[in-house]
Amino acid sequence: MPCQLTRLFGIELPIIQAPMAGVQGSALAIAVSQAGALGSLPCAMLSLEALDTALTHIRTQTAKPINVNFFCHYEPEPQAAKQAAWLNQLAPYFSELGVNPDSQTVGAQRAPYTSTQAAVLAKFKPEVVSFHFGLPNEDLLLEIKSWGSKIISTATTVEEALWLEARGADAIIAQGLEAGGHRGHFLSDDLTEQLGTFSLLPQIIAAVDIPVIAAGGIVDAKTVRAAMAMGASAVQVGTAYLLCPECTTSDIHRAALQSEAAQHTALTNLFTGRPARGIMNRFMAELGPINNAAPDFPLASSAVAVLRSAAEQQGFGDFSPLWCGQNATGCQAIPAAELTRQLALGLMV
Repeated sequence: MPCQLTRLFGIELPIIQAPMAGVQGSALAIAVSQAGALGSLPCAMLSLEALDTALTHIRTQTAKPINVNFFCHYEPEPQAAKQAAWLNQLAPYFSELGVNPDSQTVGAQRAPYTSTQAAVLAKFKPEVVSFHFGLPNEDLLLEIKSWGSKIISTATTVEEALWLEARGADAIIAQGLEAGGHRGHFLSDDLTEQLGTFSLLPQIIAAVDIPVIAAGGIVDAKTVRAAMAMGASAVQVGTAYLLCPECTTSDIHRAALQSEAAQHTALTNLFTGRPARGIMNRFMAELGPINNAAPDFPLASSAVAVLRSAAEQQGFGDFSPLWCGQNATGCQAIPAAELTRQLALGLMV
């Protein structure tokens, strides 16, 4: 399977850099692709103009395959009452930070993949198009395949993996509970159904006939070797890249990743309305990592973004989404290409 997947994507190393919105742009994707692995560009928070600009830049810097990543969530209806209740719950924090809650502005939005993004991608025909929270409709999938692009998406259960395979995915990312950032679940919101990487991976491999990519807790050559020994066709690595100079990770986030705080992560819906794993901070501790008052994804983010900005200006990350997997031991402040080569040592028998 490993050789099958490298041929499928046109890459040298069965290593995928996880797309990480908010902490990276094109520089990380370029560096990883140039190193022979698959660099990824997170696109769900990019405007159409920014998407075009980023892909144009990537194509001028590398001819190697790239992966572009989008979300497939359903946009919720306006939730005025829930938003008002959420603001009321956050009111003490606005007061503490001296911020007017009415100062909320519409910043970067998390948009689902539609024909408008497809129109931009058609110009570039990226080698891999990946999705989080399921897949877009059949017409959009057929258009992607018409470019010769391969489609991958995230599964957090065997049922999700079977669903993705039945709808034409070329490979599946088995996202274990250890993984940082947003959970990719889409058939059920029940977090008790979520498994760790090394429990989920063999079950999905046994259930499907397409390549499976292991994600979650894979941070160094040893964990790469373990995932491949269990039958993974490739690995996806995110957290380990967060300290690389090509990342735009904030100083506050970098400091947290290198501190003892990184040993305590939790799934939280406070920052976006959808469970995502990050380093435990004051906001998560006081409101509870999972809080039913938070508006649906991605509506929770606008109010918290104001608190985050005010707090970070004062030098602390009490209201920042410090995304991080359960294993931050592989984080190194070294060039992404060097880290990729270190990870590749796990592929050697």
